[in-house]
Amino acid sequence: MATKSKYSVLLPTYNERRNLPIITWLLNQTFTENNLDWELIIIDDASPDGTQNIARQLIHAYGPQRIKLRARAGKLGLGTAYAHGLQFATGDFVIIMDADFSHHPKFLPAMIAKQKKGDYDIVTGTRYAGDGGVHGWDLKRKLVSRGANLLADTLLRPGVSDLTGSFRLYKREVLREVMGRTESKGYTFQMEMMVRAKAMGYRVAEVPISFVDRVYGESKLGSTEIVEYAKGVLSLWLKV
Repeated sequence: MATKSKYSVLLPTYNERRNLPIITWLLNQTFTENNLDWELIIIDDASPDGTQNIARQLIHAYGPQRIKLRARAGKLGLGTAYAHGLQFATGDFVIIMDADFSHHPKFLPAMIAKQKKGDYDIVTGTRYAGDGGVHGWDLKRKLVSRGANLLADTLLRPGVSDLTGSFRLYKREVLREVMGRTESKGYTFQMEMMVRAKAMGYRVAEVPISFVDRVYGESKLGSTEIVEYAKGVLSLWLKV
């Protein structure tokens, strides 16, 4: 009999104390209903709002085999957060997602099914194909996101409709390999990961998702991140 796959969710957090209990409950419900083995690794960057206290309560509620807190000393960038969390992942597959409900766990069964069906190395959630979409964004944010994807797609031609998305399922060893080649640590990290994965010959599938703007807290995207992103696209274009 084939052994059951295990899924490790890497969840970087910063000031997410209000979101963390609900996203954890939803993950537990989704994995339990689908009879899947899972763990959640919370990578908190020294949140001053008590996120880590909530994480410890969740460990107590769900058990240390399900919930792990792997805190860091401060805000060190998204790329390094995933690299830190990956060290502790014991699953065959690793899911990266946001803690703020912009990525709903209800899409995970479709992503997992897609991976199994085609034995894909990566399955990425897309806002820009099929019945995917964005909710809660004003026109400016939608244009910035579309423009960012268009710029990257035109220059880099990765054949993926949503390069800036951060809701993805990886084979664990594939994530380790791709991360080892990825240089950027900030907002261009997700895009570079996908471009490098395709350049390395990994097989990528897409599943449409609905992206909902964060429920609690402040969005962390500003004009400096947009400039950083454009620079990142150009430097990747020159390198890959």
